Amino acid sequence: MKLPPGVFKATKKDGTLYFRSSLTYHGKHISLGSSEDLRYAAMLYEEASSLLQSDDSVENYSSYEYVPFDKYIILINFRDNEVYFKNPIYLYQRYFSYFLDKDTELKFDTDDLFFYSQHRIQKRGGHFFTENYGTQILLGSRYGIHPFAVSGKDYRFKNGDDTDFRYENIEIINRYLGVEAVADTFPTKYKAYIHVNGYYNLGVFDSEETAAIAFNKARDMLKETGIKKSTPANYIQDMHEDRYYEIYSMIKLPGKFMRYVKSAL
Repeated sequence: MKLPPGVFKATKKDGTLYFRSSLTYHGKHISLGSSEDLRYAAMLYEEASSLLQSDDSVENYSSYEYVPFDKYIILINFRDNEVYFKNPIYLYQRYFSYFLDKDTELKFDTDDLFFYSQHRIQKRGGHFFTENYGTQILLGSRYGIHPFAVSGKDYRFKNGDDTDFRYENIEIINRYLGVEAVADTFPTKYKAYIHVNGYYNLGVFDSEETAAIAFNKARDMLKETGIKKSTPANYIQDMHEDRYYEIYSMIKLPGKFMRYVKSAL
């Protein structure tokens, strides 16, 4: 059987015949996909070949029936920018877009290009995340947005676009869990708090880091009583372990919170 251009026969482990589509463009061999339907495989090759000779942009995808959207982005980026990525990335002059689907365009600074060219972005429950060494990592954590952070309270996107992850567009208001800046104080002071059967004020401190450690200490005490918090402990970057435990040991938590801890024992 003579196969159409760009289509090759292959066999699954169980002996089932299927067809692989691929092409070569600018010296790069590109796999387009596979199907048990010969016509589909042939049309996939035809559309992809036509696309690479066209000037179609992201907005023209609806006119293509066989090329999957992520492959469409990969191909037009390679055509326009002569760089091939395995992920659906399109390069612009000062930034790049990662197209999660035809309705979701995430924007990033070029400093992040290497990472996102190697890590696929996924979305679940309204959250964007990547996988790194088998661990799911929330996208916001790369930009100082801690887990359980509240938009508008702990961080904000300056232009109102929550898909624009360019560094200049992200403002971190509170870097740590259970920590808020106290309004109208100079120099700025920071309040620590924790929620457990109600709201507990843990004190006001001179630095974010100390307030974050106060939250960690309160969390540790609750854990010792058997009360598990779903929120993680704060990680204090660039602080030596000895300094961390020096601050930790000096923090005295308020009586109201300590009475609650004792009652839970």
